[in-house]
Amino acid sequence: MTGKLGSFRQSFADKRERDRLLSPRCNADSSELSSFLLDYRDRPKFCRFGLCSKVVKLWESFRTVAMNAWQMGRSDPRKVIFSAKMGLALMLISLLIFFKEPVEELSKYSVWAILTVVVVFEFSIGATLSKGFNRGLGTLSAGGLALAMAGLSQLAGDWEEVVIILGIFIAGTCITYAKMLPKVKPYEYGFRVFLITYCFIMISGYRTREFVHTAVTRFLLIALGAGVSLAVNICIFPIWAGEDLHNLVTKNFKGVASSLEDCINGYLNCVEYERIPSKILTYQASDDPVYSGYRTAVESTSKEEALMGFAIWEPPHGPYKMFAYPWRNYVKLSGALRHCAFMVMALHGCILSEIQAPAERRQVFRSELQRVGIAGAAVLRELGEKVKKMEKLGVVDLLGEVHEAAEELQNKVDKKSYLLVNAESWEVGERQPHSKITVPQEFFTMDDDTAGGHYVKSLSEAGLDLTSIQMPTSWDDGKYVKGSCLNPTTGITLEKQELRHSHTTPMIVPEKEEEESKAYENASALSLATFTSLLIEFVARLQNLVDAFEELGEKAMFKEPAIELPGEEDAIGCWSRLTRYMKLWKKDESLPLGENLV
Repeated sequence: MTGKLGSFRQSFADKRERDRLLSPRCNADSSELSSFLLDYRDRPKFCRFGLCSKVVKLWESFRTVAMNAWQMGRSDPRKVIFSAKMGLALMLISLLIFFKEPVEELSKYSVWAILTVVVVFEFSIGATLSKGFNRGLGTLSAGGLALAMAGLSQLAGDWEEVVIILGIFIAGTCITYAKMLPKVKPYEYGFRVFLITYCFIMISGYRTREFVHTAVTRFLLIALGAGVSLAVNICIFPIWAGEDLHNLVTKNFKGVASSLEDCINGYLNCVEYERIPSKILTYQASDDPVYSGYRTAVESTSKEEALMGFAIWEPPHGPYKMFAYPWRNYVKLSGALRHCAFMVMALHGCILSEIQAPAERRQVFRSELQRVGIAGAAVLRELGEKVKKMEKLGVVDLLGEVHEAAEELQNKVDKKSYLLVNAESWEVGERQPHSKITVPQEFFTMDDDTAGGHYVKSLSEAGLDLTSIQMPTSWDDGKYVKGSCLNPTTGITLEKQELRHSHTTPMIVPEKEEEESKAYENASALSLATFTSLLIEFVARLQNLVDAFEELGEKAMFKEPAIELPGEEDAIGCWSRLTRYMKLWKKDESLPLGENLV
């Protein structure tokens, strides 16, 4: 079924057909076939069977892997250092194999120490401490329970095997069920080690009848492997999870700020995608700078949670010189930033949308939109810089400029609201049944001063009595109050009233009824209102972000910002010059008279 001309159905169908014709797959099918035939003729006989192509593909795959490994090492040299530290720890623990004295069991069961190093040695110190603690606690508790069950099984006599099997079944069932509890999820690895250690001690102890020796030897070797891992990880180029979390939050602030500016500049410059990348449509990683900036902040939730879980295990270090450092507030601050990033994502969605506002209507609000974008990005960058330097905000009103810019934008929207909708379908006021309301072209470029203030009102506002509705008067009053919304059953009765200021209303031009639909055109005019409202909502969410930063600054005891007094540098420079002159004068006096004359 074909839709009307100008309707949503017809507009979207035309766009899909245009994208299909511009698709590179349609244009490349014929060229690929012809090139394949030409290459097939020129190939040697042994290449026609695919041997040559397989060798080339294998070499290209190897070359790609080598280049990716080289680029990974250049982008983050810490990964190369971590790999070298892992090799050093394995080398040190493998020396146990060559020890014959004083304890022969160390070389006999050294595989447990090697497995501990492989499993426990992690990228950051916090992760190493966490896994080492889980492995040690699981081994110790499992060893104690296994020794108790071994004694009980020996008392059972002929039922010893039955007691051991039932004990393994009960332990496996209970531990597996317990590790699925949400509160013990960070200790899941410890539960797994518990099961392995318990089963190993029970089975091997039953065969050798050395339950205590097996449990003690395993625990000592695991403790030795964990100790070597921790010593190497801390003493050689330590990598802290807390520092990574700090840098990640700082990076996210810069990414969201850049995306916000690029969104507004792209929207005002009428940037359109000839074909939206499929990775953006499926929310995958893409090279688009606007998309990648806010996507990194939105997708960093799991990484931040993992880094926070490791950071709480780390001792005080570097600038984080306090126990129980508030790492959770970093995640809370990042959550507030993510709440703002959702608005940036919605702004980018306006650029990617099928329905676009006319270019001339965007230019009417150009200066106000740019001011809000610049001020909002400046707030994000300032907060990111404060987090990086670990400084408080001080007495400066960080949100003053962006609030003024948002109010200016809202005032401009109020004055030019007739540009954001199509007034042909209004049902208020009296006009001819088949007439079209057109907005004069000079209204697009009319200044606020020449427009005569607020005397141009929309027809819908003139036809409704909105004086009794209470609206927020400031940014702090924008919260919902119970019972403040209009009741649908006892709401305001809408009646047609006589339109005032009829000499300033848009011109009414009679015309014949048109057959095509105006739905797509009306929606394109309304999309500009969507963009402005999303930007104003972004400004409203900045207050929550500032509150989260101030809470972090108080709990983490950020330093106060340095206050530079006017003329301080000049005073220091004068004092330095005076001190230098006095030193030279004393040196001249200490010299003999002849040397002074010379």
